[in-house]
Amino acid sequence: MEKVPQEAKPTPLLPFFSNPVLRLPHLLLFHTSQRRIGKVPTLTMGARMFFPLKHSGVFTMGLQPALLTALQSLEVGRPTAVQRLAIPTLLRGRSALCAAETGSGKTLAYLLPLLDRLLLAAQVGAVAAALCRPAGLRVRGLTGGGAAGGLRRQLRAPGVAVLLGTPGALRDALRRRFLTLGRLRWMVLDEADTLMDESFAAPIEEILAHAPLTAGAPGPAGPREERTQVVVVGATFPAGLSQVLGRFVDVGCFASLATQGLHRLPPHVQQKFIRLKGQDKLPELLQLLKDHPAAGGAVIIFCNSASTVNWLGYILDDHKIKHLRLQGQMSAVARAGIFASFQKGDVSVLVCTDLASRGLDTSSVQLVVNYDFPDTLQDYLHRVGRVGRVGSKTPGAVVSFVTHRWDVDLVRKIETAARKRTGLPGMDCSVNEHPPKAD
Repeated sequence: MEKVPQEAKPTPLLPFFSNPVLRLPHLLLFHTSQRRIGKVPTLTMGARMFFPLKHSGVFTMGLQPALLTALQSLEVGRPTAVQRLAIPTLLRGRSALCAAETGSGKTLAYLLPLLDRLLLAAQVGAVAAALCRPAGLRVRGLTGGGAAGGLRRQLRAPGVAVLLGTPGALRDALRRRFLTLGRLRWMVLDEADTLMDESFAAPIEEILAHAPLTAGAPGPAGPREERTQVVVVGATFPAGLSQVLGRFVDVGCFASLATQGLHRLPPHVQQKFIRLKGQDKLPELLQLLKDHPAAGGAVIIFCNSASTVNWLGYILDDHKIKHLRLQGQMSAVARAGIFASFQKGDVSVLVCTDLASRGLDTSSVQLVVNYDFPDTLQDYLHRVGRVGRVGSKTPGAVVSFVTHRWDVDLVRKIETAARKRTGLPGMDCSVNEHPPKAD
């Protein structure tokens, strides 16, 4: 057997706030967006989707005072439906499949209870003094795309309790033995529909195989804290999710948490469909942008390909319309800088692919234009979710250009669901779906 070099040996989990060269977190968050990892959601959520301290329901949920203080400093709002649903269950140590509509506050729904339990674990040791600052937990983002040395440096921060990582970077860290998950306490898979597509499925399964997973149900003595509590979060769940997870955990013991608005169009967002020829899309878009008031909030224009994003960007340049472009052919660093500039309001128009339709805080956006109609109802639902989010000042509006026959078929399904106030068809992968039992 090949001998592992001394510097590459993985370091097991040490007591909270210890200072090894290489370490693994108590809480591991998966996400597909490197931009979101760079913007740690525990401290920088722009949307006010938290809890009012004057509301009695906060204290009955039993959150740690340090977290309540941190929420108060952020001038929080009332708990959302998914937060009221998820927090009590996750505080009890249950693993869960948590599904809720976009913009509903899912991030805080899982972060608050898991950080609460992490704070409680920290207080057992002699390191409680480190919690004098509100929710004093160190968070580290782990992204790929660089050399092994860069990956190793990202894991050097002292006392990391929460690690946010993209699947590829986490898999690379495990393969290089920069990281071990033998004593991982909590794992969150955010944006489950994207994490389970073909590009991420292999690294996700490899990472799951390294973690000490459990079915999630508490034992007679309470939560089984020696095993990993798993939380799967998304606005939509892909078909086959339970089959993938079922190879590593007993999904049948997961708590199933779903809001009433799951897979439904937001009733407060105005949605307009414009039937036109392809050659008429550009003049219609230019008129929309001209009519949009300067104080009317930010605008996102969705295209179905990177080439269309670039082409449309050149046209907007010719018309002296300031904008930013965001598409998958750009480097992760470039994308992060572009979206940060858009969030700060430096430029109010973003032309992008579906890369920007998931997992990014777009509470300042008040108009979404589907320059290209999305290929699926799932993509449409995620695009609509960029407006009317928790913390947005206005409900917002969505304008979609409809040019192809297959676009019309999707529009009819959308209009039917809106009229009947039902979920969009074809997305009923139930959070209660269980894998077949082994013989």
